[in-house]
Amino acid sequence: MSTDIKHKKIIEIVKDELTCSAHSLDHVFRVYNLCLLLARYEENVDLEILIPSALLHDIARVKENEDKTGEVDHATVGAEMAQNILKNLGYEDKKVENIKHCIITHRFRTGNEPRTIEAKILFDADKLDAIGATGIARSFMLAGQFGQRLVIDESLNDYLSENTSNNGRVKEMSKHTPFIEYEVKLKKVPEKLYTKKAREIGIERLKFMEEYFNTLRLEMEGIK
Repeated sequence: MSTDIKHKKIIEIVKDELTCSAHSLDHVFRVYNLCLLLARYEENVDLEILIPSALLHDIARVKENEDKTGEVDHATVGAEMAQNILKNLGYEDKKVENIKHCIITHRFRTGNEPRTIEAKILFDADKLDAIGATGIARSFMLAGQFGQRLVIDESLNDYLSENTSNNGRVKEMSKHTPFIEYEVKLKKVPEKLYTKKAREIGIERLKFMEEYFNTLRLEMEGIK
């Protein structure tokens, strides 16, 4: 089976699994394109690992979103799902393990650090898609999907105590807001990126995002 056919089969499988708007196949393809962009600025990147990792990285996202306990981690579950898919497609064991490593380390909260250049690129690409104009659009897509308000009545500390698990996972997405996502996570993204090019892109995207949320806050308060 050729590499292109394998990728097409992976896409079909992922398409069936991803049903939420902010983590749809569109997100997967944006991350895929960002991975290819970042790979051009790094040496010795194995695209046979990076591309399947990008295509499969969020395959268990819906399973996490539907979980009310805060126990399901889509990166961990996704790595196991990817293993079965990849083996059925004839990937050799070593590549399967490297792809699993990329998937399980692509998010903040797994507690696992990306060790390979492919894992670092995937981490960076996924985080870049969460900030900037795209990040703003995605945060409000999620807000609409889960019926979120723009603001909450309680303090941020009270919210975090009540609606996040020990690993920072949001328990009830309906109680979350775009402002909270920006304050506790998104504004910190550029400092956590691994590759030089990703940090450059991240800084520019964050400038736009900061201006937007500051303006939105002033408008909501009737100041501007």
